[in-house]
Amino acid sequence: MFIRKFTFVLLITALAAIATASQSVQAQETKCEAGFRLITHVMGVTCVVEQPKRVIALEWTYVEDVLALGLQPVGIADIEGYHDWVKIPITLDTANVQDVGERSEPNLELITKLQPDLIIAVQFRVAQNYDELSKIAPTLVFNPYPVDGSSHFEEMKTTFTTLATALGREDEGKQVLADMDAYFADAQDALTAAGHAAEPFILSQGWTYDNVATFRLFTDNAMAVQILEQIGLKNAWKDAPQQYGFSELGIEGFAPLSETEFNFFYVAQTNDNDFFAKSPLWSNLAFVKAQRAYWMGGDVWLFGGPRSAEALVDTVLHAMNIEAPATDATPAVTN
Repeated sequence: MFIRKFTFVLLITALAAIATASQSVQAQETKCEAGFRLITHVMGVTCVVEQPKRVIALEWTYVEDVLALGLQPVGIADIEGYHDWVKIPITLDTANVQDVGERSEPNLELITKLQPDLIIAVQFRVAQNYDELSKIAPTLVFNPYPVDGSSHFEEMKTTFTTLATALGREDEGKQVLADMDAYFADAQDALTAAGHAAEPFILSQGWTYDNVATFRLFTDNAMAVQILEQIGLKNAWKDAPQQYGFSELGIEGFAPLSETEFNFFYVAQTNDNDFFAKSPLWSNLAFVKAQRAYWMGGDVWLFGGPRSAEALVDTVLHAMNIEAPATDATPAVTN
């Protein structure tokens, strides 16, 4: 079994290396006409107009990124879902932004009518219709979940920087990332002042189905875990890195951790949290009895870009009754 797993890892690594080499060759061979710049992404290389104005983002993370860079998109997928989950202090101009359908099934006719000069998408949703989208406008595709289990946080920053370049807003991109780092430093100071410096934690999403509780526990490579490590906390869940950044278990799965002291930060809907509270298994867990279980609410976005990273830190600090640092003013966003 070990040999087969090791062989699989080698195969995935080799395929990733081949893809990178192929993109490098494509970049060397592809020349863009005047007024365009060459952008490398997971589907290859694409020539993008130097100052895109009509941008469509088909994944909420990239909607957020475009807004953080000071530009209103002309279209996004699932506006209602975006507002339900993404909690950044930059307003999406819904009066002038077209909803182009579901993230998994965007409406190509609507997208065409908007006459975009750039489309941004995520690989696991658009691999099947990438060619169709590319016929409408230059399309950039990214993969926030590397198959080799590498850092989602580093991927987020790399993608954000690439988008800043594609939008001709490199300086704005550098400033957003610098502001994020400064915010993390201030949050770490706040934790230290409150006596919680370098404490271990486990981050989770919990839910119930048919009266059975299930928890996602986020692994070291998950973006949300690495965000909390940026403010000095230490991940206590030591499962191997997973492609999507989490493993799953039931309440009984916490028993082996009974001797470990850690803060348990968790996201759950109100009805699910009520179910946990009524469970004898839950109430007897060591971290619950020690009052180190911190419910963060049911709509916390554990993914996203730099501004969502700051929002997650805010949520964790508030759950611990620690005053969050003030954020810088939001950028001016143009249409």
